[in-house]
Amino acid sequence: MNATTISIGTALIFSYLIGSIPTGLWLGLRFRGVDIRKEGSGNIGATNTLRVLGKAFGAVALAVDVLKGWIAVVLFAKLNSWEFLPILCGLAAILGHTFSIFVRFKGGKGVATSAGAFLGMAPSPMLIAAAVFCIVVGITRMVSLGSISAAITAAVTVFFFPLSWPVRMVAVVVAALIVIRHHTNIKRILRKEEPRL
Repeated sequence: MNATTISIGTALIFSYLIGSIPTGLWLGLRFRGVDIRKEGSGNIGATNTLRVLGKAFGAVALAVDVLKGWIAVVLFAKLNSWEFLPILCGLAAILGHTFSIFVRFKGGKGVATSAGAFLGMAPSPMLIAAAVFCIVVGITRMVSLGSISAAITAAVTVFFFPLSWPVRMVAVVVAALIVIRHHTNIKRILRKEEPRL
């Protein structure tokens, strides 16, 4: 095994591990003695953190979860010059958040960490998607609908910017993963039972 292979593997492992950090869960346990998996929606993402622990902790969880994806793409991917490493590091971080080794391979829905990863890989489409998220949540007060709308927006807008085809394809795959992870939310939205902020 040569140094190149080792550096790529190290970058991917670091990316997965940082993605796996269950920010909201650890914040609740450390500062409130609360397991957010047993409160609210039971999800460990920023939205349930906000609902269970309040706005301040929700904001911290959101910021850290976004940062996890960004660090993987912008910093860890620097361990090797392989052109596809940022994409794979971003994916590793997203999968880490979604299937965290720290919580028996369960996790959040990957929205915030995906946002951070694509902020590093495709900033313009990501900023457009973020604007859509804010507009949809502002109108409907439903974070889930905002997340789904933003994911679909990102998957579409990447085709309107000079980005590589691998980045575009990964954007589509990640958007599909986010939509699938929100399948129960979609059912509640259709039944008009989805909780609002």
